[in-house]
Amino acid sequence: MSVSAVERPATHSPGRPAISILIIDDHRSFAELLSAALNTIPGMLCVGVATSAASGISRAAELQPEVVVIDIHMPEHDGLFATRRIREVSPGSVIAVVTAYTEPEWISRAAQAGASAFIPKGGSLTELIDVLTRVRAGQMLVAPSTFNASPRLSRTAPDTGHVPLTPRELEVITYLGQGVQTEGIAKVLGVSVHTCRGYMKSLHTKLGVGTQLEAVIRAQSLGIIGVPGGH
Repeated sequence: MSVSAVERPATHSPGRPAISILIIDDHRSFAELLSAALNTIPGMLCVGVATSAASGISRAAELQPEVVVIDIHMPEHDGLFATRRIREVSPGSVIAVVTAYTEPEWISRAAQAGASAFIPKGGSLTELIDVLTRVRAGQMLVAPSTFNASPRLSRTAPDTGHVPLTPRELEVITYLGQGVQTEGIAKVLGVSVHTCRGYMKSLHTKLGVGTQLEAVIRAQSLGIIGVPGGH
């Protein structure tokens, strides 16, 4: 990820406090460059940098930042361990994982750990800033470049036209992509939760995935449903 130049999106309204951000990455030079870059963006303020999971957890407890940007791969304890602990010591923080890993299972693991955004390090700084301005607790926002970067998706994902989804399965995956839970989908479609789960099981089989999150990611990568915030 280049952190030297970026278009400045209009992300901040006058009078609103800046978004406080903590960066946790064991590569100090990357963390410091990213911190400097974010501090040039109106409406963003990097309040701290940590270079280990332990120091990151401590800094999060101290600073209570609105957003934590954290790498997965770090020595001793990884970023997912730190994510779980930060959710405990700074429950108001929203956590964005920035990583070189792009396989779908890492997105699932990040979500399970409590992260709310997943951003590839191979993406642009403009994309990272866009995600950081839109990330919210209770969701999993996946940066669009994830789908271009994942070698497993590009190697094994079937062509969109070769995934024979029924109209009802398409409705289900569309609602899943919008963050609607199983019970909500069942209510909207006028079917039982058991029936809705049957549609989801069929989707898992047709899309070649094991979880709802992976189903959404695969459907987005194939163009079956849109990517939130994608350009």
